[in-house]
Amino acid sequence: MILAFSATFGLATAIAAALLYGLLALARKRLSAAVASAVLLAACFFHALTLAEGLMGQPPRFGFAPALSTTVWLVVLVYAIESKLIPELRASWALPAVGAAVVLLTLVFPGSSYTQIASAWLPLHWALGIASYGLFGAALLHGWLISRAELSMRTALSADTGVPLLKLERLTFRFVEAGFILLTASLLAGWFFAETLYGPHLKSMWNHKTIFSVLAWLSFAGLLVGRARLGWRGRTARKFLYLGSGLLLLGYAGSRFVLEVVLQRP
Repeated sequence: MILAFSATFGLATAIAAALLYGLLALARKRLSAAVASAVLLAACFFHALTLAEGLMGQPPRFGFAPALSTTVWLVVLVYAIESKLIPELRASWALPAVGAAVVLLTLVFPGSSYTQIASAWLPLHWALGIASYGLFGAALLHGWLISRAELSMRTALSADTGVPLLKLERLTFRFVEAGFILLTASLLAGWFFAETLYGPHLKSMWNHKTIFSVLAWLSFAGLLVGRARLGWRGRTARKFLYLGSGLLLLGYAGSRFVLEVVLQRP
């Protein structure tokens, strides 16, 4: 059965996802673990349908807001799976609040229409890049949980992560390593097959997206080398994680925001 995607369908799924995320953000502490998990999975499902309407509609659309939305959806999906495997893992209201925000953002900025794609391999190249965004986003979430737990301990408050810090740290670096592999694959594909992916009209690979992405790659490479050789952890490691993630965010979402919103170019 093939779903008939339409603007009405996308609007309905986006509103449903935003409402479910909002419910979870506002009433998380009053919901049981089972109910909260069910609401999160339902929000994730409607969020996925919203993304599918944009990517598989006629014509398909993509841009900075759908890229952010896809990244957050991947982070939410990773968290939903992790919370099943590690029941002690608890995020605050911030994650579903961000989910609601990016879903609504895609309604305002649905992205550019792609009536013609230069290569059938281009969506795979995009998928590698967005998947790396999601994995680094998951690493950021875990890094933030570590920061929150450390702050709670310094202020003599009870840490609310439910997971030992060393385990959270190991999970953070597992996501960084996986994201680094996918980012490397995406950059190599873009470098060696640029004309195949984007067409012969491509003038140069050295645009803002590439420069920021390469700088992000260097930051993550430095983080992994520092971790392996110098034993980096704690604040030093998180600074490199935040730096690389910020550069990566500027690489696609930032450059697309300037084009679509500031300069208003398709």
